[in-house]
Amino acid sequence: MKRTAILNIVGLTRRLIGEATPNLARFAAGGSLGTVRPAFPAVTCTAQATYLTGLSPAGHGIVANGWYDRELAEVHFWKQSNRLVSGKKLWEHARESVPGFTCANLFWWFNRYSSVDFSVTPRPVYCADGKKVFDITSEPLSIAPAIKRDLGEFPFASFWGPRAGIAGSSWIADAAKWIEERHSPSLNLVYLPHLDYNLQRLGPDSPEIQNDLRRIDAIAGELIAFFESRGVRVLILSEYGITAVNQPVFLNRLFRQRGWLAIKDELGREILDCGASRVFAVADHQVAHVYVNDSGDAALHADVRSTLEQEPGVERVLDRDAQMARGIWHARSGDFLAVSAPRAWFCYYYWDDDRRAPDFARTVDIHRKPGYDPAELFIDPAIRFPHLRAAEFLLKKKLGLRALLEVIPLDASLVRGSHGRVPEDPDDHPVIISANGGDLPGPIDASDVFRFLLNAYTGRPD
Repeated sequence: MKRTAILNIVGLTRRLIGEATPNLARFAAGGSLGTVRPAFPAVTCTAQATYLTGLSPAGHGIVANGWYDRELAEVHFWKQSNRLVSGKKLWEHARESVPGFTCANLFWWFNRYSSVDFSVTPRPVYCADGKKVFDITSEPLSIAPAIKRDLGEFPFASFWGPRAGIAGSSWIADAAKWIEERHSPSLNLVYLPHLDYNLQRLGPDSPEIQNDLRRIDAIAGELIAFFESRGVRVLILSEYGITAVNQPVFLNRLFRQRGWLAIKDELGREILDCGASRVFAVADHQVAHVYVNDSGDAALHADVRSTLEQEPGVERVLDRDAQMARGIWHARSGDFLAVSAPRAWFCYYYWDDDRRAPDFARTVDIHRKPGYDPAELFIDPAIRFPHLRAAEFLLKKKLGLRALLEVIPLDASLVRGSHGRVPEDPDDHPVIISANGGDLPGPIDASDVFRFLLNAYTGRPD
């Protein structure tokens, strides 16, 4: 059995491997480079759950990065419990047949309460006074204080938000080395998200992406050399490709015009009440789950479908039967799944007047927003001195005062890259690179990546 490290370089595609990625290009040239027909929806949580179980969303239940809980009448995004993912996991299969097998998981999602042996994952501390302290957690719990003592605090601001950048991926790479040197796991899952940020901020056609490619390539090169020096086989994997967009689509504003949303006034701000709404959308990049609370109203369902199909920027509308046919329907799914046109994406905004936007809209708040918000990657260009705004916020917090760091713009047109739909061009699909020579047998489906990874560890032919 060959100990293996899987480097998940988010957003990496065949199109991006070239002069700016000499280490990755050299690794691919000496091994095998293949493309993956991406999971659908092609978003983080769905793709990872598909890779690690070999199941479709109908089987593992991860229909997007977030969904509407019909019993709680609440939208939940970026939950972390591994118990949400149905099906036997990659490491559980390996453990059954390989005595002494161990697995480490560094920052792949659904990493809490997992059956892996070693894990490190982001987990802020939420205090009773409303304060949020950035932190990580681990399994065993003793790893977190030890790894922070050796590597320093995890640079949380670089993991997501306006300051997202290379520091987060660099820290995770060092953590992977730390785990290897102390625990030598049989399988090491390593998440490197750096490309995700500017591919969304600037778009894949921006010349600045070359600098991002050089940065992640340097980290990947160091990890490849480190693991190979210790006899660990390396695999490179990505989850999806990011393509250029220029058209945000506001389904909830459309539904509001139709009188289907329930909007509550809270201290002069507008809050979407999903449980009281007749119809609403949970936007997630280039897909949106659309929920109809009155399941028995056939006329309303027909009206919703017609409304969606006529909206510019919507390419396809999948009802329950269509989702079942594709293996993506689950109890968590919307009554309809809207798929955007190639250069469009879905924005969660539901208010018509920015002065009435909810208090969380201008902040980085991935859990309270009823949809994914890529605008969190930007500083509002209307703020002349954002550093002074941040300093004022920190001072208020230090004095024990409540404060909001309202620096996120409400301008969806800033976003230049997105994902979620399956791109037409295979060069925009995710990749899988093996150290073994020879070409992979054509593109493989996302659900087949599971078997490829399991075989890579056990030493059976790819």
